[in-house]
Amino acid sequence: MPRERYGPAVRFLPRKDLLSFEEIARLARIFAGLGVQKVRLTGGEPLLRHELPKLVGLLSGIPGLEVALITNGSLLAQQAFSLATAGLRRVTVSLDSLDDTVFRAMNDVGFPVARVLEGIEGAAAAGLRPVKVNAVVRRGVNDHTVLDLARHFKRRGHVLRFIEYMDVGSSNGWRPGDVVPAEEILGRIHAEMPLEPVPAASDDEVAARYRYRDGEGEIGLIASVTQPFCMSCTRARLSADGRLFTCLFATAGVDLAAALRCGWDDHAIRALVERTWSTRSDRYSELRLPRKHPARSVEMSYIGG
Repeated sequence: MPRERYGPAVRFLPRKDLLSFEEIARLARIFAGLGVQKVRLTGGEPLLRHELPKLVGLLSGIPGLEVALITNGSLLAQQAFSLATAGLRRVTVSLDSLDDTVFRAMNDVGFPVARVLEGIEGAAAAGLRPVKVNAVVRRGVNDHTVLDLARHFKRRGHVLRFIEYMDVGSSNGWRPGDVVPAEEILGRIHAEMPLEPVPAASDDEVAARYRYRDGEGEIGLIASVTQPFCMSCTRARLSADGRLFTCLFATAGVDLAAALRCGWDDHAIRALVERTWSTRSDRYSELRLPRKHPARSVEMSYIGG
């Protein structure tokens, strides 16, 4: 959430407009009944949410549902054990560079890389391993630190994933020239630490996987700009105020909170979700580069990563 746009004068949504934990769990049960097997808590920063382990407990109690979380890692060391005890199974940590200056410039945060690394090790100690570490790569900003990240995580049992810089929302000033293609990242790492491809673990996996030939770990590459995967995307997103989005780059969402609070039963809400999903036509990533003026989409701080 860019500081210049979300300063002290911004009026945020009142708590009553946000979904309660019980409402989130009810919707999760409906989605699980439609075949959803994974729920990921994202943000903003989810570890700022009061009593988050309670929500994790509610979600992990839904049969067949795996609960994961993506975080900036700043509070992870303190909360990892309580989250794991509540039923959290996987965690992904965002870390764009090991260089403090670069890291703070990209993320506009007031904490050092060391706190994120402490959180990663705390999550691993709590049994949330392997920890996935996501690094968004932006040319001229942090691409010179890619090898440092690869070297650091190579033998530590975590999975480092590099993500092409995307134009989510309208506040990050995205330009095509800022993108470092996944193939280029792969080439840089492979030249020093030889890699070989690994078969995808599931059909909905978005990262291309590579392991080091010496057997000391693996990396992933998410090439959503240069190699779009819209046709195989299986991800829906639920905002904190209860809107269903069928694409990370959506311009509008379907109001499930209104359905919940108007007394709709589970069958009616399920039908609305089915109708929304079956009629979706999102292909933003496939159309991004040919467009001169892409449609305005919601900000990532609102819809999640």
